[in-house]
Amino acid sequence: MSKPIYFIADLHLSEAQPELTALFLDFMQGRALQAQAVYILGDLFDFWVGDDEESALISAVKQALRGAADKGVKCYFIHGNRDFLIGKRFACDSGVVLLPEYQVIDLFGQKALICHGDTLCIDDTRYQAFRRKVQQKWRQKLFLLLPLGVRVKIAHKIRNISSRGKQTMAAQIMDVNPQFTAETVKRFGVPLLIHGHTHRENIHHEPEFTRIVLGDWRPDRVSVLRFDENGFGFER
Repeated sequence: MSKPIYFIADLHLSEAQPELTALFLDFMQGRALQAQAVYILGDLFDFWVGDDEESALISAVKQALRGAADKGVKCYFIHGNRDFLIGKRFACDSGVVLLPEYQVIDLFGQKALICHGDTLCIDDTRYQAFRRKVQQKWRQKLFLLLPLGVRVKIAHKIRNISSRGKQTMAAQIMDVNPQFTAETVKRFGVPLLIHGHTHRENIHHEPEFTRIVLGDWRPDRVSVLRFDENGFGFER
């Protein structure tokens, strides 16, 4: 029997919630070791200001990922909107393989498109304008030249502004745009889409494809999608 493949996203790990880190470490040192691959579809961290940042949290996460990779588990990572600055140094230290924002993979004979999911939420025009700016390589290079402490303060400020904005925004604006999502899936020619970002764990059976949404992680609930040769489903 083939080993399973796991998908997770939106853990938002930070020093403020050590219980989430404990859940992640338990997953990586437990179920993940029985898998052939683990795909992390963004926002593993609550924010990331550069590969030069060091902390007990970052070290523990790197060690857990490296431990799984050293045991033969393929670990893949797609950037989220909170940790899009994760780079080659983190990948080297942790053993993860960095993937582009859209990636087609094979799941036991079935093609699937995976992404973080923020690019599908085009109705959130304010966020999309912000994303276009921060994704510019020259802006990222300038930001990474700033002292680490300054970058941390900027990241905290941006996160606080974002949180306040979400409190007053209509729920549908923060979800994927159905037409754009269908067009994206059709462009890649696959029957399955897997993404995170919206925190709305669900399996949507659309007319021409299936859309699986990964949930966020909370102290009382994790969202782990398991694929094996018999099918797929969420595990707790």
